[in-house]
Amino acid sequence: MASEETPTMTQTPLRTDTAPEAKSAPTRAWTVRLMTVGIVLAALNLRPAITSLGALLEEVRDGLGMSGSVAGVLTSVPPLCFAIFGVTAPRLAKRFGPAAVVCFGMAAIAVGLVIRPYTGNTVAFLAATALALMGIAVANILMPVIVKRWFPDKVGTMTGLYSMALAAGTSTAAAITVPVTSALGGSWKTGLAVWALLGAAAVLPWLPLVRRRKDAAQDGGAAPAEAAPADGAEGGGLRIARSRTAWALAFFFGLQATAAYITMGWMAQIFRDAGVSASTAGVLLAVCMVMGVPLGFVIPRVAARLPSQGPMVVFLGVCGLAGYAGLYFAPASGAWIWAVLLGISNCAFPLALTMVGMRSRTGAGVVKLSAFAQSTGYLISIPGPLLVGVLYQHSGGWGMPIALMAALMVPQIVVGVFAGRNRTVEDELAPAAAR
Repeated sequence: MASEETPTMTQTPLRTDTAPEAKSAPTRAWTVRLMTVGIVLAALNLRPAITSLGALLEEVRDGLGMSGSVAGVLTSVPPLCFAIFGVTAPRLAKRFGPAAVVCFGMAAIAVGLVIRPYTGNTVAFLAATALALMGIAVANILMPVIVKRWFPDKVGTMTGLYSMALAAGTSTAAAITVPVTSALGGSWKTGLAVWALLGAAAVLPWLPLVRRRKDAAQDGGAAPAEAAPADGAEGGGLRIARSRTAWALAFFFGLQATAAYITMGWMAQIFRDAGVSASTAGVLLAVCMVMGVPLGFVIPRVAARLPSQGPMVVFLGVCGLAGYAGLYFAPASGAWIWAVLLGISNCAFPLALTMVGMRSRTGAGVVKLSAFAQSTGYLISIPGPLLVGVLYQHSGGWGMPIALMAALMVPQIVVGVFAGRNRTVEDELAPAAAR
C-alpha cells in the first residue's frame, strides 16, 4: 500500500555538515511547506496551456488559417509531447534531481506560452506549444514521485491536493480566457500569452529547493527529495513492461487521457456549433473542468482506503457514457448537465494517479510505473483528438465523433477494473525475478 515505503524523508534524518542537528527539524518543516506550495503552483500550470487554447480554438484557427484536420493535430500535440518528453523524466530526475527538473519544466511552460501567440504561422505555433508541453510532461511524471517520497503516509491527501489544484487551473483557464481576452483588447494572442505569468510564478518556490540540493551535495549530504535513487538500485531489475497491472494501468491512463484531451480541445466547439455563445461555451468547459476541484481531492482519499478501485472506475465510466449520450441527442438544451457528467467522468485522472502510487511499494517502483503508465498511456491517447478532428471535418457534424468518444469509454472501464485490483508490480514480478 501507499504507506509502505522504503527510505524516505520521514524515515531518514536530514544530513547537514554546517548546522547543529537541532536545526534540522525546523529546516525540514520549512522545506516541506515550500514543497507543498511548489506542488500546488506546479499543478495549477499543468493544463491552462491546453484549455486556454480550447476556449479560443476558433479564433486561433482563423488567425493562423488552420483546417479542421490541422486543428485536430493541434489537439493531439499534448499527449504526443507528454509521451515523448515524459520518457526522459526519470533519467533527468536521477541526474539533476526532481526539484530541478520540475523547476525547469515551469520555466519552459512560461517561455512557451509567452512566445507561441506571436510566432505568426502554424508550424512555429506548434513548436512553441511543444516547448510548454515539454515542461508539463516532466512535471506530470515527477509529481507522483515527489508525493510518494516526501509524503509517504499522505499519498491520498497530497495526490488529492495536487489533483484539486490541477483541476482549478484547468477550469479557471477555460472559464476566464475569453473574458480576459475581451478585457485586454480582444486579441486572442494576448488572451493566450497572459497565462505565461502563472508559469513564471510557479518557478519561484522550486528555486530554493534546487539550491538546497546543490548545497547538500557540496557539503557531502543529500537533500531529502533526492535521497532515494530515481531509477537505480532500489528498483534495479524491475522489468515494469512485464507487469500486467502496469499495462492495464497504462491503457486506463491512455483512454482517460483520450477522453480528457478530446473534451479540453473540442467540447467548447461542440457547444458553439450547437448554438451556444462563445463565452457560455467557455464557461461550460470550465464547469466540466471544475468538477475536478472537489472530486480531485475526494477521489484519491477514498481510493487509497479501498482494497480495489474497480467500483470507482465503473461509476466514472457510466457518468461519461451518460454525458456523451446527452451531447449526441440534446447538446444545447441539456448542456449544463452534460458538462457536469463529463466533468465527473474526467476525474478518472486523479484516480489513475492514485493507483500509480498504490500499485508499487517502493519509491523506485513508483518512478518506473509512473513513467511507463503515463508515457505509454499518452502514446495511446494521441490518435483520439486527431481522429475527432478528421471525423468532424469529413462528416460535417458531431454525431460520429461523439459516438467514437462513447465507444472508447467501454474498454476504459474494463482495463480500469483490472488496474484497480489490490496488488503491486513488485509482488507481481517477484516470481519472474526469482527464476
